[in-house]
Amino acid sequence: MSVTLLKHGRIIDPASGRDEIGDIWIVDGRIADPTKFQSQAKRDSLSKASSSSRDNPKSKIESTIDCTGLVISPGLIDIHVHLREPGQSAKETIATGTRAAAAGGFTSVVCMPNTSPAIDNPSVVSWIQEKAAREGIVNVFCTGAITKGLEGEELAPIGALKNAGVVALTDDGHCVQSAEIMRRALEYARMFDLPVMDHCQDYALVGKGVMHEGFWSTVLGLPGWPAAGEEMIVQRNALLAEMCGTPIHCQHLSSAGSVRMLREARARGVPLSGEICPHHIALTDESVQSFDANFKMNPPLRSEEHVDALIEGVADGTITILASDHAPHCPHEKEVEFDQAPFGILGLETELGLFLDILVHQRKAIDLPRLIALLTLHPARLLKLDRGTLAVGAVADITVIDPNLEWTVDRDATASRSRNTPFHGREIKGRAVRTMVDGKTVWELT
Repeated sequence: MSVTLLKHGRIIDPASGRDEIGDIWIVDGRIADPTKFQSQAKRDSLSKASSSSRDNPKSKIESTIDCTGLVISPGLIDIHVHLREPGQSAKETIATGTRAAAAGGFTSVVCMPNTSPAIDNPSVVSWIQEKAAREGIVNVFCTGAITKGLEGEELAPIGALKNAGVVALTDDGHCVQSAEIMRRALEYARMFDLPVMDHCQDYALVGKGVMHEGFWSTVLGLPGWPAAGEEMIVQRNALLAEMCGTPIHCQHLSSAGSVRMLREARARGVPLSGEICPHHIALTDESVQSFDANFKMNPPLRSEEHVDALIEGVADGTITILASDHAPHCPHEKEVEFDQAPFGILGLETELGLFLDILVHQRKAIDLPRLIALLTLHPARLLKLDRGTLAVGAVADITVIDPNLEWTVDRDATASRSRNTPFHGREIKGRAVRTMVDGKTVWELT
């Protein structure tokens, strides 16, 4: 029987409201009841007790981990990750992507369907699940496409996708433009108890935009992408969610108007939620003046007023989930003219640190327990995952965090297969130091 002890850490479990210094006992990959273990003087032995209890065997501790000065959190969950397989393994694989997730402190990731082929049928879901079981080192959950081929024209087989095990529907990387098709998707999703996640982009308004429409797009002579190109779809989603009663989650919000509309809809009880990504609060469109394509993402970096609105949305509870939109690309794809390069950057390994540094340390918008809730409790609730808690009996997915550790981002040290990060050389305060899945350490900072 495997027994592991994490001792003397600050245990933060938003699911139970727990925030205290204490120990976490893990028995056979699950959180054990600490009251069934008597205090011990030695690290390697359990006190004598009844052998009739499964959680209190006459056994030796397999490992003891001193967490003094560290935070013990439920395993972090990222609901917006591009693992690129099948079909785009030159950019990332399930093996490299999950290693990057573990290095960032994430024990569960939710992969997006814009693969080749798209995740629009059960066979692709099964392929990913089987490969993740063989090669992944963290939990991999699948989303299914809303429409066949992500083309926005014909609904994917939603019932079959649900039966195959998808946890949500999205055409991420694409946006369903037809309100009628989106409405039908929501009605089917409600029948199968699936939330819908939406990449909010009105193609007609965005046009050929490659960066935020504003001062810097004018100065640099690059096609502008107006904030309204996102806000138009957020407003549509609010209306459809209210009409259909199906939860819609707006992905990677970037504009002040989106936050305002989300706030107003949630105040009316509309089942609408939203997430933000670290790059949208860590950078502004001014960064694009370097013409470095690693600053090109979808939606684009916006001005400081939008950054302030996003942070305010986190602080007042309008934004309930944090995610990375981890989007790896090959070096040669980014080493072209800015307007020709693909959108997207790496995010898994810098996500926690950037959110800690900006939201907790610098801006003091939220405290550490709130941050952990945004990365564990709320994503688990949205997708109905049996993760995101340190409750007795729960799967022992755990992230150990040093919130004050100062470190420098090095793109050449990433576990990802790609290197497309705009944060190379940036100093950050806060980092995961150990990641545990099913009670076993899958990554440790050395």
